[in-house]
Amino acid sequence: MASLNLSTGADHDNNKPLRRIAEAFKSLSNSIKKDDNTNTTNSISQTLEIENSVLELAPFSNACSLVSPLFRCLGIAFRFAEMDYVAKVDDLVEASKSISTLQAMMDDDIRSDFVRKGGSHTRNLLRVKRGLDMVRVLFEQIIVTEGNSLKSPASTAYAQVFAPHHNWAIRKAVAAGMYALPTKAQLLTKLNEDEASARTQMQIYIGASAAVILYIDKLFHSKDLGIDW
Repeated sequence: MASLNLSTGADHDNNKPLRRIAEAFKSLSNSIKKDDNTNTTNSISQTLEIENSVLELAPFSNACSLVSPLFRCLGIAFRFAEMDYVAKVDDLVEASKSISTLQAMMDDDIRSDFVRKGGSHTRNLLRVKRGLDMVRVLFEQIIVTEGNSLKSPASTAYAQVFAPHHNWAIRKAVAAGMYALPTKAQLLTKLNEDEASARTQMQIYIGASAAVILYIDKLFHSKDLGIDW
C-alpha cells in the first residue's frame, strides 16, 4: 500500500506525519504557562489560571492542520469528520493572521455577540477541539487493543466524543462506515511507522493533547460558555 506523502521536501520528518503531530502538540503543551499554586476547583481560580496562561492561535491552528490527514486515513467512516474538521481548522488558520491568541479570538466573538452563530471562530474552535479529542481517544484505544482491527478503537472514540453531538442518521452512517476502516497495519503503513515507533508517537500526542484540550475546556468555562453545544 502506498504511504501517505505529505510533502515533496527532503526533510525526513515530512514523511512522518504522526511524528510531526506529536512534536507539534508537545510544543503547544509546553507553551502553556501553568501556575502550579492555582487551585482550579472553582470558577474564580479557574479564571485566574487561564489569565496566567497563553496559547497562541497560529501555532495551535498549524498543529491542528497536521492532524487532518489522520481522518483521511480512516476512510469513509470519518469522512464527515474530515470535511468538518478541515474547514474549521482552515478558518482558525485564517483567523491567526490577525488574532494572536485563543483567548483574544474568543473575546472578539463575545464582544460581537457572535459566539454561537455559524462561522464563529469560537464555535469552530469547539468543534476542532472535539476532533483532537477523538484522535486522542483513538490512540489510547489502539495502544490497549490487541489485534489488527481498528473497529473497536474507532467505535469507542466516536461513541465517546462525537456521538453525543450527532443525530441518529449520522450515527447510523458512521456505524456502517466502520466496516470499511483500514487495519492497524494499513494505517501504520500510511503513516510510515512501525508498531513500536507509532506507539511512542501516539503516547506523546495523548499526553500533550490532553493538556491542550484541558486548557481549551477551562477557557470556555472561564467565560461561562460551556462546552456542550
